[in-house]
Amino acid sequence: MIKDIEKILVSEDQINELCDRIAKQIENDYRDSKKLVLICILKGSLPFTAELMKRISLPIELEFMKVSSYGASTVSSGVINLHLDLQRDDLSDADFIVVEDIVDSGRTLSYLIRYLSERGAKSVRTCTLLDKPERRTVNFTPDYCGQIIDDYFVVGFGLDYNEKYRNLPYVGILKPEVYGG
Repeated sequence: MIKDIEKILVSEDQINELCDRIAKQIENDYRDSKKLVLICILKGSLPFTAELMKRISLPIELEFMKVSSYGASTVSSGVINLHLDLQRDDLSDADFIVVEDIVDSGRTLSYLIRYLSERGAKSVRTCTLLDKPERRTVNFTPDYCGQIIDDYFVVGFGLDYNEKYRNLPYVGILKPEVYGG
């Protein structure tokens, strides 16, 4: 896999620093929350969510949702598909933070904020490891952001291309010849 990486964009040490910073921001913002729930968007945000939750010293609950708009493509289809939904009756009692690996178009997180709010969530905020504002197609800004990056095709630390590279401990730029770019 390493031979397919053009350059390491965010090192393992940098990821740890980003997770520390975001966890502190969340602790400050939610110290009075009675029920804080992190929603891990599968599969890509699993490593980020795991690292983030270890660093948050508040009581938290964990949920999972699976949402897709890419498939095996490198470009979002624009259609949001909900594959795994929350099975909770207490949405109105909980503060939710939707945790994502990367924000490109902004469609997925915009959709999830609207969806959870319409279902009665007390509050919904968003958190992303990486943000590519150049790719935005909707008016969206994440509440918590690890790092803004340029428009590279990146993999590692949960981010994949065709289900590969998720297990790299860093985020790297994938060589264009690997994905046909």
